[in-house]
Amino acid sequence: MARTSANMLAVLSLGLLLSGCDDTQADYAGGVPVILPPWVKTARVELSNVSVLGLSGVVRAQVEVPLSFQVGGRIIARKVDAGQQVLAGELLFELDKRDLQQSVKMATATLQAADLALASAINDLQRHQQLQSRNFISTQALENSRLSVREAQTRRDVALAHLGQMRNALNYGELRAPANGVLMEVAAEVGQVLGVGQTVAVLAQAGARDVEVSFPEQIKPPAQGELLLAQGASIITRREQAGALESIGRTLRVRYSLPSTADTLLLGSVVRTRFSISAITGRTFSVPLAALNERGSGPCVWRLHEGLVSAVAVTVLTLDSEKAQISGPLNPGDHIVSVGTHLLAERMRVRELNP
Repeated sequence: MARTSANMLAVLSLGLLLSGCDDTQADYAGGVPVILPPWVKTARVELSNVSVLGLSGVVRAQVEVPLSFQVGGRIIARKVDAGQQVLAGELLFELDKRDLQQSVKMATATLQAADLALASAINDLQRHQQLQSRNFISTQALENSRLSVREAQTRRDVALAHLGQMRNALNYGELRAPANGVLMEVAAEVGQVLGVGQTVAVLAQAGARDVEVSFPEQIKPPAQGELLLAQGASIITRREQAGALESIGRTLRVRYSLPSTADTLLLGSVVRTRFSISAITGRTFSVPLAALNERGSGPCVWRLHEGLVSAVAVTVLTLDSEKAQISGPLNPGDHIVSVGTHLLAERMRVRELNP
């Protein structure tokens, strides 16, 4: 009997010990378990001493022209490949011209018939003028003859214009480079049947180049920045920017003109750029890298206030192995959750470990 009492006492002692170790999850009120808010580790928001924003950019030609045929048809010759440099007027593609040549022959025959009809109408008018001068025909008959000449002249003009169109269409059966440059893409093959205006290649014209940079949604692109190359930094100037944000990523595409010294850069090269943060965002903050959270609507941090957490949208400026430099509606000294942000929900109650 004594041994049984001792065993029961040991079990009860072990249960009390375990329940004491699990006070972060539950407590007991009146014998009913109560779930307690979880513990979270926090960090204080600090003002950042980083003064520049570094972004990657892509080297692009200032003029990129999609190339296409002005007539439809089947490709019988492809003279170029992607990445090839071409000269203005160089033949790139050729269509099967047999139907176009037949159209020219038909238009030529129509013009010849119109010429004969016009010549006949003119002869009739001259004869009628002589007859009318002798009062052999009425004035009305002479006017009808003049009207026939005008109609024949109009049909001849239409036939001539149609022949010009057919000759142009025959020339359009050859696609030539409109300027010197490099073919960025070639998207057509021999035997392929094309519609009017269907893009077959993209020509990056030789000459001035840009660097295309994607800015976060909350940042206004500055007028100038720097291009960082191995030989040093060069000033770049904003030339144009997109009129709307990209649907994927919510970024704004901006093009900066490159100096002539950058002409040796390959098109499509990824380069580094640098912009002054103070001129763009005002105050910036430094937070632990693990404090950033992304849930499909942009980056955010979770601010803790009076035991409740709430998401604060931020803009990420730079990252390193431990810290993130951000801007947003924060204040120095704010407490943010630094570990386990993926487990949080809006207005969720938590308990804070001493930061």
